[in-house]
Parts: sequence; C-alpha cells; structure tokens
Amino acid sequence: MNWIQVTIFTTSAGIEPVSGRLYDLGVTGLEIEDEQDFKDFLENNKQYWDYVDDELVKKMEGETKVKVYVSDDSAGRELLLAIKSTLAHLKELDTENEFGRLETETDNMTEEDWANNWRQYFRTMEIGEKIIIKPEWEELTEPTDRVVFNIEPGMSFGTGSHYTTQLCLEALEKYITPGIKMLDLGCGSGILSIISLLLGAEEAVAVDIDPNAVDTAYANAARNGIDKSRYTVLSGNVVTDTDIQEKIAKNKYEVVAANIVADVIIGLAPKAREYMKEGGVFITSGIIDDRIDDVTSALKENGFNIIKVSRRKDWASIICG
Repeated sequence: MNWIQVTIFTTSAGIEPVSGRLYDLGVTGLEIEDEQDFKDFLENNKQYWDYVDDELVKKMEGETKVKVYVSDDSAGRELLLAIKSTLAHLKELDTENEFGRLETETDNMTEEDWANNWRQYFRTMEIGEKIIIKPEWEELTEPTDRVVFNIEPGMSFGTGSHYTTQLCLEALEKYITPGIKMLDLGCGSGILSIISLLLGAEEAVAVDIDPNAVDTAYANAARNGIDKSRYTVLSGNVVTDTDIQEKIAKNKYEVVAANIVADVIIGLAPKAREYMKEGGVFITSGIIDDRIDDVTSALKENGFNIIKVSRRKDWASIICG
C-alpha cells in the first residue's frame, strides 16, 4: 500500500490540541518537529553545537510541524478531508491565534492535483437499503429504485467512503420520512442533509464552521436538483455564535445529525436538544471506539436516551432521542 505524508503547520502550543483532534479521528502515529524544543536543546547544550548538523538546523527552523500518514486510497483521502475539517474547527476556536495557521501540506501536491486524483479511487457505491452515491463523471449501468446522490469528491469531508458517513446514512434512511425538517451540524460536503432531502425531507438546514463548506454544499445540492427554497447552508460556530443559533432555532427538527468528532459532539449535545422536536432523534457519528463512553455520558447528562449504538471497524454511531 502507498502512503501520503500529511504535514500540519502549527506551534508548540498547538501540538496538544492538534494531536487530540487527530486521536479523535483514529490517527495515533504522529511525527512532531517542534522548533521550540530544538531551540531549547541547543540553548542548554552549547557544548555540542559543533556536532549539530547544519541541515538539521535548517529543517527545524520555522513552524512546528505535526506529520501523519494516510493511505493513498479512497479511505485515506476521506480521512484527510476529515483532518482538514477538524483543523478548520480548531482554527475557529483559536481566537488568540496560539496554534498557528493550522494548514496542511500533502507531499507538495496542489489542491487541483488532490481533487483530480480522487477519480482513480472513487467509484459508485451502495449504502444501506435506499442510497447510491455516485461520482458525477460516472453513469449508472442499470435502472435503480434507490436514491442517487451525485457528488464531486475531493472538496470537503463526506463522500460516503468513510465508515462514519456510512453509519450516519444508514441511520438517516430509517428516520427520514416525507415532510420532516432535518438539521445537519458540521455538514462538510452536505451529503447528510442533501440525501435527507432526496429521501423526502421537506426542508434541511446545514451548518459548518468552515466557510468553504457553504459553496461546496450548495454546489452538491444543485448537482442533485435541490434548490435553495428547501435547503439553507450556514457557516459559523453553533456553540458560540448567537446569530447562527437564532437562525437555526427558527425551526424545530425531527432529525438532527452530527458526523464530526467526539469532543465536538459533546459540545453540541446541549444545543442539539434545544433544536429538536418532541420525539425527534439526534444521530451522531465520527466517534472512535475509545470515546464511546465519553460521548454517551455527555448525551445522557443532557437528557438524551440512547436508542442504538452501531459499530463499524474502529468507529461508532450513536442514535439517541
């Protein structure tokens, strides 16, 4: 298997929060190049300066870097999109700019190369009993009764390749019924909310902390014949942005979904309850096995009853009401 090196640019103060976010995505093998640690070493060991390689000094100059490796296939590329998404959320929370620019570099590939390289890995796939996810450049080979979601992969987390997205979609096809309203927290590509509309939801509201998600979700909605009369996409922090909260709270929702990471779900739990209709469900995913107890405890503390916990590989989805 081939691997892609992903370099995250941060600061010494950002190492712990970045590492925590990566851990929540199931990424545990990290390489850390901390400029401050290296400077401290040189300052405290001046007697060894003659033995320090000049190339190593150059390598350690500049920003602190956290490096990880993802597999060079559809699952790895979906994981990279999840990494970018969680870094965008962390950047929004970093109001003092302590954690640096929190941007990524992938083997010096351009964004255009990255998006185009998806094509060799991404294929039409069936999810659950009712859904087909199809890259827009492919054609169906035979008629189907399933809902078909067309997507241009490679722009935002949520293409259906990752287990967390699949778990969410399988739950949605059971709870989305004609005429309901749906709320997608951390929408990324908009896959959950758009498919909910295709399954029969009357309206959907999607929110993401990354402003780029707005254009991406609207573009995917247009690809699937969904116009803005039924679909609203917003950018902001649901936990702290009162303007976003007011816009969301104009409706009550039968289904609220969040396919993010454990810590964000825990932070969203109080707000999710506020936005739900009586008898509604909160569908969560993006939870690694080690964090299931943390998330279920937080959900229960906020008045939720756990309906079902589903697992796939090292990931879990929790449905509660």
